[in-house]
Amino acid sequence: MQNNRLSDFPYLGFGLGLRGDHLDDILSDSTESVDWFEVISENYMGLKGDGHSRGVQTLDQVAQKFPIVCHGVSLSLGSKDELNENYVVKLLKLIDRYQPRWVSDHLCWTGVHGEYAHDLLPMPYTEESIDWISEKILKLQDRLKKRILIENVSSYIEFNFTPMKEYEFLNAVLKKADCGLLLDVNNVYVSHFNHGIDPYDYLDSLPMERVGQIHLAGHTLTETHIVDTHDEDVIPEVWDLYRYAIKKIGPVSTMIERDDNIPPYQELCQELGIAKQIASEEWGNVS
Repeated sequence: MQNNRLSDFPYLGFGLGLRGDHLDDILSDSTESVDWFEVISENYMGLKGDGHSRGVQTLDQVAQKFPIVCHGVSLSLGSKDELNENYVVKLLKLIDRYQPRWVSDHLCWTGVHGEYAHDLLPMPYTEESIDWISEKILKLQDRLKKRILIENVSSYIEFNFTPMKEYEFLNAVLKKADCGLLLDVNNVYVSHFNHGIDPYDYLDSLPMERVGQIHLAGHTLTETHIVDTHDEDVIPEVWDLYRYAIKKIGPVSTMIERDDNIPPYQELCQELGIAKQIASEEWGNVS
């Protein structure tokens, strides 16, 4: 178990992604089923901060009761474009208003020359890629005045020319950019299935002291691939990987993502209880 984790990402407990349909249940929940919430940054960037829009009202209420973290999906850190200044300004305003415990995005590219693909596209695992993505992360962290977390993504194809393994690439970026890792355990499983990697070797190769958060999610199995749909329950094999990972990491903030086929709030809380049970078996009581 690691004891030298980055202090930028304190242990928050067990969380969920904030969904507007759950707002009444969230605000009236006296069971303390959820410790914190993750919000998609883009859903709240650019909203008028006058307290009148429904999005602002929702987040205002939740942020008064719970810690929140901000998770982005369109920074496109892996593209050769410069950081989107308009995006960064909006993100800074969001941070100033809600004081999230941290900010995260993905180790991928989502577009180029101002055109967005609305997908998380895989990187070529090259030294050149390490250099430019690390430089962009360092610039962003300098603007935000804080470290960020970057997430390993799920993928369905790989570049023909890729001289290193994904985890080698990820390790190099984490070190050169001096940032943290949002470890998506489901994405590790998806990559295992789609590309034939050993998920346990992958986890063994990561710098666990840099893990600041864990994502858990469900997916869809097709005839040839797993698609990272976030519309099903977490499967047993992913729970097994989660147990293996947290044995190495120690107490780390953990959440379940659910973006489609969203069940009632209490059902998600029950599923989150599985993560709590596994964690209690591995860590004991964590305050």
